Amino acid sequence: MFGRQHRGPGPHGLHAGRGRRQWGPFTVEWDIAGEAPRGGGRGRRRIFTGDELRLVLLALIADQPRHGYDLIREIEERTGGAYAPSPGVVYPTLTLLAEMDHIAEQAAEGAKKLYAITAAGQAHLEEHAEQVTLLMGRLAELGTQREQSGRSPVRRAMGNLKMAVMQRLGDGDADQETLDAIVDIIDAAARKVERL
Repeated sequence: MFGRQHRGPGPHGLHAGRGRRQWGPFTVEWDIAGEAPRGGGRGRRRIFTGDELRLVLLALIADQPRHGYDLIREIEERTGGAYAPSPGVVYPTLTLLAEMDHIAEQAAEGAKKLYAITAAGQAHLEEHAEQVTLLMGRLAELGTQREQSGRSPVRRAMGNLKMAVMQRLGDGDADQETLDAIVDIIDAAARKVERL
């Protein structure tokens, strides 16, 4: 169903383009060609073009050094759970920003790459300040719309669960005991919700 376009490595061997990867009982799918807002079932539409997403990520990194997972969570929080770019989009974009000398990897604990903005990146942001303001406003507007829908806390919590599972399984070293524990936690939560 999903063909893989090998446009360069993403995190943990993922490739940009469209594809899927199996981690134990979980399947994660990605599509760099376009991101859809969460909960949208009426066709896919882009929230940001590639150039716009680069500016958004750069602006968030300018606020404070971040790694890919932080950026995904921050965007999700700012939109009230309405939108979170996939790892298959974020990590290749970070690689491109680093190649453009707009961000640089910083020393960090663990395997996560922490990025900070460079002088060239700051100059690029300043050059596009008006567009950055509009893009960040778009994130805030998505959050406002989701708040008004009244379902944002549930969607945010579901998004947090999804991201936590992807993060834990992303390094590929989860043993069967860990997989079983994750399944038990999710099943237990589902049973509790059913009994409400």
